[in-house]
Amino acid sequence: MMPNPSAGILLYRRPASGLEVFLIHPGGPFWAGKDLWSIPKGEYSPEEEPLAAARREFQEETGATIHGEFRPLGSIRQPSGKQVTAWALEGDVDPAAMISNTCLIEWPPRSGRQIEIPEADRGAWFPLEMARKKIFRGQEVLLDRLKAALG
Repeated sequence: MMPNPSAGILLYRRPASGLEVFLIHPGGPFWAGKDLWSIPKGEYSPEEEPLAAARREFQEETGATIHGEFRPLGSIRQPSGKQVTAWALEGDVDPAAMISNTCLIEWPPRSGRQIEIPEADRGAWFPLEMARKKIFRGQEVLLDRLKAALG
């Protein structure tokens, strides 16, 4: 069975040093030692509008409310099979002020024990080329699409 589709926001800013994107690090013990990052995103149901879901997920995973002109980046399919539809938005958030929702997971796997973890344990701004090295495989194309959209 395929998972529900996901929607997310690729937030970017243009300081004097060049284009930067905001990425989040997944929370929980599985990701603790891994230097893999993602755009803020999450699943949505067929009844929810994808852009509304992307905005909701951004707020849930960062604590920040965002507004502005959302540029469609289209959909991608990650190696896991998950479909992600994304938008780019120029803006700024303070990673130090990030507050993520929590969720319950079974840890260790198949133990029957539930623990509460943050959906995202931190966020950071990355220059585009560094983001390409850190972002989850399959999401790199969103960076390419952002660069192309901005010229």
